[in-house]
Amino acid sequence: MNNRRAFLAATTALAFAFSAGQALAQKKYDTGASDTEIKFGQTVPFSGPYSAYANIGKSELAYFAMINDKGGINGRKLNLIQYDDAYSPPKTVEQVRKLVESDEVLFTFQVIGTAANAAVQKYLNSKKVPQMLASTGASRFTDPQGYPWTMAFNPNYQSEARIYAKYILANHPNAKIGILYQNDDMGRDYVAGLKSGLGEKASMIVGEVPYEVTDPTVDSQIVKLKSLGTDLLFDASTPKFGAQAIKKLADLGWKPVHILDINASPMSATLKPAGLDISKDIISTAYGKDPGDPQWKDDAGMKAYFAFMDKYFPEGDKLNTINTYGYSVAELMTQILRQCGDDLTRENLMKQAANVKDFVPSLALPGIKVNTSPSDFRVNKQMQLMKFNGERWELFGPIIEDTGPAG
Repeated sequence: MNNRRAFLAATTALAFAFSAGQALAQKKYDTGASDTEIKFGQTVPFSGPYSAYANIGKSELAYFAMINDKGGINGRKLNLIQYDDAYSPPKTVEQVRKLVESDEVLFTFQVIGTAANAAVQKYLNSKKVPQMLASTGASRFTDPQGYPWTMAFNPNYQSEARIYAKYILANHPNAKIGILYQNDDMGRDYVAGLKSGLGEKASMIVGEVPYEVTDPTVDSQIVKLKSLGTDLLFDASTPKFGAQAIKKLADLGWKPVHILDINASPMSATLKPAGLDISKDIISTAYGKDPGDPQWKDDAGMKAYFAFMDKYFPEGDKLNTINTYGYSVAELMTQILRQCGDDLTRENLMKQAANVKDFVPSLALPGIKVNTSPSDFRVNKQMQLMKFNGERWELFGPIIEDTGPAG
């Protein structure tokens, strides 16, 4: 009798443990996810003045097609829905609402542009829809306390500017700094970051001249900065205006030290339209390998990227860093989704995005890793300086990590 009681007790305990294990292993889904699919969406400026960034969306779509051909993620196919917003915030709002309310996506991914992301940030956070790896580096998109459903991919603009400040203080301690900046969150963050990095030496700044994205040119702004006696130009702009600034400097015969932010650094979108010869000696930063740099010709990650381009995006320019950017963001998004396992809830998606540990992107510069935490949503905090030699960017100096505030 005692043996029978013991057997029954053990059987009951086993059954309980098995059912508890089943409950723990149970799949969890929010809107947009199922046993077969993960549905997410983005807006891309396929048209309009910022259509140079359209290839970001095209390369990302191609990357997820590659992942699907390999079986998807945990057996689920990735369904990225894309809409054109022409880089117009009102259009972004319209299209993102469509993604959330009509298409019922699990999350938004890589909405492109600072103004576009700002236009939908409050809406997405109020709906508790993850705004994943937004294509911007403005500090308002790395604020886990204020906006817990938003995470940006780009290096934080203030972090990047503090890295330039370190360079200036070490190499041009007596410079007269003139700042050209886009009059939005992006430009203002760069200005704030540079001042933060210069600290008590912020008086080196002799002028701050803004431009609007609707301005036809920045010619008058460049002329004004020259008149202030500037001998170091900090150019916080985007490709169209960065190219205009380079051309105007050449027209004026003016050769200040020229620091150009990472957004305007792509050769194809900025330097080639301006003229490679007159772009020589511009300084910027990078966190990823340049496909045009011969030092990476035997690199495994770069070989995989070239093979990807040949098969999935053959019409794209392999040497365009806009395409390596799209590839890298999609790779990180894939990693985050893999970490989610079978818990494809919006809450778990944000939890996993905020717990990336020592992830080494295949196109990251040696020594660079991605680490996030619930208190620091910044994805890219490490960069290396580079200078344009007239043909390509050349890296110099060590990997620099910004240890300043996360916001």
